[in-house]
Amino acid sequence: MQDSFDVTTIIFLALAVFVIWRLRSVLGQKTGAERSPFRPVERNRTEPPSGRPDGRSDGDNVVRLPGADRGQAPAAAAAVAPARDWRGIAEPGSPVAGGLEQVLQLEPAFDPRAFVEGSKKAYEAIVLAFNKGDRKTLRTLLSREVAEGFERAITEREQRKETAETTFVSIDKAEIVAVDVKNRVAQITVRFLSNLITATRDAEGKVVDGSAEAVVEVPDVWTFARTMGSRDPNWQLVATEAGS
Repeated sequence: MQDSFDVTTIIFLALAVFVIWRLRSVLGQKTGAERSPFRPVERNRTEPPSGRPDGRSDGDNVVRLPGADRGQAPAAAAAVAPARDWRGIAEPGSPVAGGLEQVLQLEPAFDPRAFVEGSKKAYEAIVLAFNKGDRKTLRTLLSREVAEGFERAITEREQRKETAETTFVSIDKAEIVAVDVKNRVAQITVRFLSNLITATRDAEGKVVDGSAEAVVEVPDVWTFARTMGSRDPNWQLVATEAGS
């Protein structure tokens, strides 16, 4: 029995103990649902003023959420949609399911499941860019109005000589909670529930908001928009709202 505990086994046991200790010291403990620190601008979802979600000309937006192909035919190409399997996406007969049907009529290649996965990547990319003060990246991912709000918050933070830190532990949930289609512009609202470590430090490095150790559960509700059937396959963040 003792012969089985050779040097390699002892080394792996020691490494396992070390990793567990480091995870506990780095991640800390959950404190329950917290207010999201990533809503520099909040507004109600409104109909965009033009064919593009933010009124920009083609080529200004580079964020790509899967589920949209270039040059898709409009609703006439898919006159009658068959019954769809919305399990894990929307309840049959619900407003969300009805909204997704409208989107699919305008763009039959749209994939709601791929969209949700893409929205998670966009969510993480935007949060990290905001914390780093990466204005260039934010301008490519956000509508003009939302980008201006994020940039104002970054400028105010810089004027206070503060820095923000965020570590994503997990994104536990991303679910579509609303779909609106007007004038061929689709707005899809996603509720995120993430676990992360977030802290704001002053010029001396002291934590003035959040915690550098505790894992917090953060709800966020974000709305992405795109003109369906357009040659531009990209989606933009057009609104952020309070999560619950």
